[in-house]
Amino acid sequence: MKKTLSLLIVLCLALSVLAASAAYADEAEKPVVYFTDDISPEGLVAVYEALGWKPAGPVAVKLSTGEPPYSNYLRPELIKDLVELVDGTIVECNTAYAGFRSATAEHYQVAEDHGYMDIADFQILDEYGSMEIPVTGGTRLKGNLVGAHFADYGSYIVLSHFKGHAMAGYGGAIKNASIGLASAMGKVRIHSGGTSDTHWHDELQLEFLESMAEAAKSVCDYLGDQVVFINVMNRISIDCDCDGYPEEPDIHDIGILASTDPVALDQACLDLVRNAEGNEKLLWRIEDRQGLHTLEHADEIGFGSRSYTLVDIGKNAG
Repeated sequence: MKKTLSLLIVLCLALSVLAASAAYADEAEKPVVYFTDDISPEGLVAVYEALGWKPAGPVAVKLSTGEPPYSNYLRPELIKDLVELVDGTIVECNTAYAGFRSATAEHYQVAEDHGYMDIADFQILDEYGSMEIPVTGGTRLKGNLVGAHFADYGSYIVLSHFKGHAMAGYGGAIKNASIGLASAMGKVRIHSGGTSDTHWHDELQLEFLESMAEAAKSVCDYLGDQVVFINVMNRISIDCDCDGYPEEPDIHDIGILASTDPVALDQACLDLVRNAEGNEKLLWRIEDRQGLHTLEHADEIGFGSRSYTLVDIGKNAG
């Protein structure tokens, strides 16, 4: 009897160890998202350095230059230290809609007016057209049209202002890596769900969201480990930086997050929004535009992870 009891105890202990090991392994496999509540140049550099990433070759810092006159683009004084740290070139692509950033010369002027040329070299990636990179595992796109200068850089920091978006529901890392890096023609392809390079189809909403996930995946597949993602959660309006007259934010500034996985990063930002005061309008916009479908489709095609481990490195971290 004692022998049987001893064996049962040993078996229970062994099962407990196996369960703990499995849980640890599962946790270890989740991508890490670093967070700081310090929205400052120092906080931005700190969350970037937490990634432990080593860029190779010329470094491109992809951001949105912001539509004039009043959009919530990331201010040069916030990002200057990070851009200088990596000796980066700030890059952008032209828009596919009328505005101050649809033509190359005007877009360069916007970049100058918004102060980006005061802190770094600046380039419109599609000023000389497009290059196509392959999309694998997708259902909407076979190829993704990015700016022709895309391949001039060995590494990319996709630096995004997290906010709402009139069509995508929200804009973060995936939007910046897909529509943001797409040439003007590539933007039309994504918005039309892969059905056209010349005609914008607003009615193909799910196809558009799925194409964003696939285009972002193509960028990550092309760059491998030479791309990282940072989302700044300040001035969180329901409107995108492509809107020159955005609605005033209802949500207080939250922080800065960084990861090597854009899916995990955007999911973490959305989870923070769900717990934020004043989130009603933004949550409505995301739901109304079915914005979560971008992450759902990413999961379906094996792109990134919606599960993550959040590591708080901020000044108020416990």
